[in-house]
Amino acid sequence: MTSAVTSDTSARPGYGQLLRTPGALGFVLPGFAARLPFGMLTISILLLVQHTTGSYGSAGIVAAVTGISMALSAPLMGIFTDRFGQTAVLLPVVLAHSAAVTGLAALALLDAPLWALALAAVPAGASVPQVGPMVRARWAAKLEGSPLLPTAAAFESVTDEFTFVVGPVLATALCTGVHPAAGLVTEATLTLLGGLLFAARRATQPKTHAPSATGEKRAFALSFPGLRVLIFAFLGIGAVFGGMQVSLAAFSEEIGNPGANGLLYGVFAAGNMISGIAMGAIAWKIGPRRRLILGYIGLTAAASVLWAANSMILLGALGLVVGLCIAPALITGYTMVEQLVPANARTEAFTWLTGSIAFGQAVAVILAGRLTDAHGSSFGFLVPLGATALALATLLALRAKLAPKAPSRIVNASAQETAPASGTAPAAPAKSQVTERVTIPAEGRTTTRTTDVPGSRNRVNERGIGHRVPVTVD
Repeated sequence: MTSAVTSDTSARPGYGQLLRTPGALGFVLPGFAARLPFGMLTISILLLVQHTTGSYGSAGIVAAVTGISMALSAPLMGIFTDRFGQTAVLLPVVLAHSAAVTGLAALALLDAPLWALALAAVPAGASVPQVGPMVRARWAAKLEGSPLLPTAAAFESVTDEFTFVVGPVLATALCTGVHPAAGLVTEATLTLLGGLLFAARRATQPKTHAPSATGEKRAFALSFPGLRVLIFAFLGIGAVFGGMQVSLAAFSEEIGNPGANGLLYGVFAAGNMISGIAMGAIAWKIGPRRRLILGYIGLTAAASVLWAANSMILLGALGLVVGLCIAPALITGYTMVEQLVPANARTEAFTWLTGSIAFGQAVAVILAGRLTDAHGSSFGFLVPLGATALALATLLALRAKLAPKAPSRIVNASAQETAPASGTAPAAPAKSQVTERVTIPAEGRTTTRTTDVPGSRNRVNERGIGHRVPVTVD
């Protein structure tokens, strides 16, 4: 059953209100500049390696190694960021990434063997700066407990999708119109400049969470079961992105119109952007757990019919529907991090989700590529279907772990009422002790609090404590 607690805040959450948050534009604009190159990386590697080797298969292997390396290193980067701060991590990372990508481009131009290119792709992917999770962590720190937090998650999803529309177009134009290595060189340069600019905005950075002098252990994001469930969901979303990239390109080749690939993928991405914008403009009355499950059911249903498309118009329409269904699951998953993970592990949590998308995408590229080579594009579209169906089954089976635990209150009637003696004033009502187990999200720990409650003799269990901001309970 879903209930909503109303707020004394009359303003309806919206993008205008979000961007008027003090200090927001100071990190939003540099953050966009720093993450735009990420949308250029994969396609730049594919075009350059294919040009130098003449093989899409070799290019796909190098691109997949890059994505997997990023997925594996992202959580570690998040842990360091939570502990030492965003600037301390970004400065060496952007320098290392620029050097690694430049080295990869040089090896490709020197006709290095495939094993050398794959080896060079490891540091190039592992050093991808996690600017998106860092921006989300800044929003979470500024808007903790605010009704604007889902709007911020929607805004970030739209921003991410915009980079994946503009980035590939820019990289393709550079690689085909300037030089095959121009895409990677530009990616390395923009990463360095944008990353340094974003790192310089120190005022809005979340506070660091170094180990305390008391020896209290730091919370690791992966120790929270709700995040582990979200990781499975995001692996499925990544598989949709990877499977669509390969299968749409193969379908365009099969119909004798390779240029249609850009149009079809653009329609798919546009659906995601439109849905993301709508998600941020709606004041939701149902809980995020239910929104996530309903969104994922829609995504799985939409992905289940892609394989049957036999015309460009039909595939474009189905791709649009799939794009429309991605944003509700993606945005809601990011929003739930604020409820499921304490503040001292949120950047790490965001990087786990971002890395899951990258890992799912890389695996899907390989699987869809093999199926497409062997049986055609329709079999490649089975990868998004299988991945989303498996992720949905996981969500349904483990949905209880996605509910944030409410503080519990235990009233222990340990006092005894005593009858007043003859001729004396009536005794004061008996007092009972109330013990509350209170979770402190910012510190990732649970403590207890005891107070006296007059006149209570019954043991009572209550869920929840009053809130001053809109809260939905699923």
